[in-house]
Amino acid sequence: MALYDRIGVGYDRFRRADAHIARRLFHLVRNESEESCFAKDPYLDVACGSGNYTIALSEMGLRMIGIDQSETMIAAARQKSGDVRWSVADAERLPFPDHTFAGAVCTLAIHHFSSLEPVFAEVYRTLRSGKFVIFTATKEQMARYWLNEYFPEAMRASIDRMPSASAVAESLKKAGFRSVSSETYEVTDPLQDFFLYSGKHRPELYLNPEIRAGISTFAALADPGEVEDGCRKLERDIETGRIRQVIGRYQSDSGDYLFAIAEK
Repeated sequence: MALYDRIGVGYDRFRRADAHIARRLFHLVRNESEESCFAKDPYLDVACGSGNYTIALSEMGLRMIGIDQSETMIAAARQKSGDVRWSVADAERLPFPDHTFAGAVCTLAIHHFSSLEPVFAEVYRTLRSGKFVIFTATKEQMARYWLNEYFPEAMRASIDRMPSASAVAESLKKAGFRSVSSETYEVTDPLQDFFLYSGKHRPELYLNPEIRAGISTFAALADPGEVEDGCRKLERDIETGRIRQVIGRYQSDSGDYLFAIAEK
């Protein structure tokens, strides 16, 4: 069974679209130079999961189509919105003609792709013009997460899966995108979407097993024994206040996540 078919049940209890991230995705992907096409041409959400960000972008005015390989996630998405067209599909073989979309987004998902280039090439093929906006972490950023202090093996496995910033940029250019830029994102408190580093400023979140169950690093990559030991140590450090010293040691000016913006 695919990862997100396993963790899809109850996923939305702690995973919802963060308003700031959704607004930034909207601003970055919207094709402002072609307002006449804005209302009619669809935008694609690649690996949309249960559709939280797809729906948020739809509510802002974009005509959205969401695809994901998980039937469980797409079933959940269909229950939440009939305004979005949903499809169970492989991102490496998108079921759409060339030049279908005015833009595309992919949120917190590229680390699940077996290879970046086939997916990016398919997005490029199906874009009429416009931008492909990816929200992701990078290897370099994750190495500075203080979670490494408590769950080192799980984080090592997660970092190994995550593409580097240069690999993302290179793969986008190989797919045909003519320009690639980026902007960093810093986790703020409170964040509405409980993804991996959402607890940067709220370490107590990681003590909640239901929150961990919606994070693939804990749900698929972590050894239960390490999680138990790490949570015990984290709880002790929260109680004593030592956690602030730990967080301080992992401060970084490279951001916590990244928006990669590719233009066709």
